[in-house]
Amino acid sequence: MEWLLDVWFVLWGVLWGVYFLLDGYDFGISMWLPLLGAGSERERTAMYQATGPFWDGNEVWLITAGGVTFAAFPLAYAVLFSSLYTPLLILLFCLILRGVVYELRFQVFNRWYRLICDGISFLASLVAALLLGVAFSNLFRGLPIQLQDVQGAGQFYMYQGNILNLLHPYCLLGGVVFILLFLVHGALYLSWRVEKSELKNKAFYMAKITWPLFLIAFLVYVAFTFLWAFAPFLEGNYLKVPILFALPALCAVLFLLSGYYIYFKNSPGRAVLASCGGILTFTLTGVMGMYPNLIPSRIDPASNLTIQAGASTIPTLTIMFCVAGVMVPVVIIYQIWAHKKLSWEVKADY
Repeated sequence: MEWLLDVWFVLWGVLWGVYFLLDGYDFGISMWLPLLGAGSERERTAMYQATGPFWDGNEVWLITAGGVTFAAFPLAYAVLFSSLYTPLLILLFCLILRGVVYELRFQVFNRWYRLICDGISFLASLVAALLLGVAFSNLFRGLPIQLQDVQGAGQFYMYQGNILNLLHPYCLLGGVVFILLFLVHGALYLSWRVEKSELKNKAFYMAKITWPLFLIAFLVYVAFTFLWAFAPFLEGNYLKVPILFALPALCAVLFLLSGYYIYFKNSPGRAVLASCGGILTFTLTGVMGMYPNLIPSRIDPASNLTIQAGASTIPTLTIMFCVAGVMVPVVIIYQIWAHKKLSWEVKADY
């Protein structure tokens, strides 16, 4: 039954990818508030309405991804959330502030109150996107963890660093890539959701401007990944199993297809779908490059936390697999149904 470890590892990566592609457009639209919403209160209201029915449902995927980490790989959960405690706590506060803004912004009819809410939403989304990119880039690069013997207590994975160790240039670049990716994703989604108006045109224009910036940052990030992060994992995974190169190849095709729909077809709906596929395959490319490591150690390869070392018992994984086999498809079908039913054209003059 050890094949269950591989199944849960892949599912772990898929859940994080789905979270990025869903909450990514939320973050992106909120980050565009100071620019695209500068024209009028009606435009800012339309931007909130574009994501209003979905933002809390999108964040459920973060809870699901974290829950799978806790249930399927409890040791990895413990090491990850203790090593990245500070950035993850800041991320949590950012998500709380975003939720408070969505719920309370329209309760008071005061211009300055709403502008303050918009500023909080913008800043919280920007910081959250940056932290997600920094956190996952640190996983690709490897955390400074080491397996140590503690007298009378057994072996423990000890974090040998501080928050400054997480701010490597490669990891900061990953944060910038996430910000630009979510900006493009959010602008495309907004342009698709809003009826024909100045706001729709502005959103699509900003997607055209931001997409090349994202592409440049993404290519630089991939190059630095080979230099600073992925060399040992590529040698162990992609070069030994060449079929895995289908993932980064598909990722590249989907991101380029998104640009094709932006520049040559003027189709934000198809562009955002291609962007969704690009985000998901981008996440899986990184996750499969780490396999079988959940948390690589950059100071001691012998201290890599693998799926075998970090997993729950086989009976636990079996029960969870049966539950997930029923519930995950249900949740996906519900999410598709909700987006289909609630994705009406938002009126920018409402």
